[in-house]
Amino acid sequence: MSQEPAGNCTKQPLLIHDPTLRDGHHAVRHRLGREQLRAYATAANAAKIPVVEVGHGNGLGASSLQVGQALLSDGEMLSVVRDALTSSKMGVFLLPGWGTAQNLKQAISYDVDLVRIGTHCTEGNLAERHLGFLRDAGVEAHGVLLMSHMASPEQLAEESVRLVEYGATGVGILDSSGHYLPGDVTARIAAIRSAVNVPVMFHGHNNLGMAVANSIAAAEAGAGILDACARGFGAGAGNTQLEALVPVLERLGYSTGIDLYGLLDAADIAERELMPAPPTIDSLSVVSGLAGVFSGFKNRVLDVAQREGVDPRDIFFELGRLQAVAGQEDLIVDVALALQRNEAETGADERMASHV
Repeated sequence: MSQEPAGNCTKQPLLIHDPTLRDGHHAVRHRLGREQLRAYATAANAAKIPVVEVGHGNGLGASSLQVGQALLSDGEMLSVVRDALTSSKMGVFLLPGWGTAQNLKQAISYDVDLVRIGTHCTEGNLAERHLGFLRDAGVEAHGVLLMSHMASPEQLAEESVRLVEYGATGVGILDSSGHYLPGDVTARIAAIRSAVNVPVMFHGHNNLGMAVANSIAAAEAGAGILDACARGFGAGAGNTQLEALVPVLERLGYSTGIDLYGLLDAADIAERELMPAPPTIDSLSVVSGLAGVFSGFKNRVLDVAQREGVDPRDIFFELGRLQAVAGQEDLIVDVALALQRNEAETGADERMASHV
């Protein structure tokens, strides 16, 4: 059953991209198994979700001790999901430095339909080789900018133009830390939209409870691709909630082509099969959003904070001050140890002062 839009104001179609089986991996330490992948991919396909993205949370080739070892190899994940998708397209994600051309070749061998190459928001040049490889291979490739709150609208527009020059057939921004408010999104999407002639994408996180509102702001500013995950499955407070976003878009007059009942069924399967519990906006998630720190750091911050006996909120705010980005997980330990030393020194100073 499809949702009918309110009124007669039908706007441009929107492409919904579903990274539940990739971004959701962050929430379960990258441990999704074959049957979990198959169950959700089958349901998403039945719901006519246009693009289903799969892989380790940090993308192709990223399974490692530093950011987490996946239960399955890239090839195993691609094989299972490819078999389940008979109408939906299969997407993958790659971060230069983790993934290589060899990883892209493997994904192509599994008939991947869409590849996203992600870089830090001011380092689009790192995607040049990968986008060029995909362009020459005839594979649809998008360039996306992470931690985009760290750059101005003008900077993001400039980086997006560069990505298109490299061969990207779509560009976009990720609110990797859930830091944005709708006005922030509007300014950035509008700037990018005016600078390029390819589809523009927005990917929201829900640390401050603004993911759906921010996604709507992106659509109104001209974004043609929106990301969302079933039950918001993703790092920290999670991503834009797919089964909430789509009906809101339809009510506003946007066409998604997604079947409502199938979508709701897929979300129920995701909650039952993929996650211990749906993501929530807990205290640490709010701090992560305020600090502007990648939500995927949450589990590692909690582990290190407990081990070193420091407040995880202090770690997040210090990481924000240092403008830490994904891939700098080792910095969490350095920050915790520095905080521990500072606390010890402060305590010693206070004890000395009390005896003076």
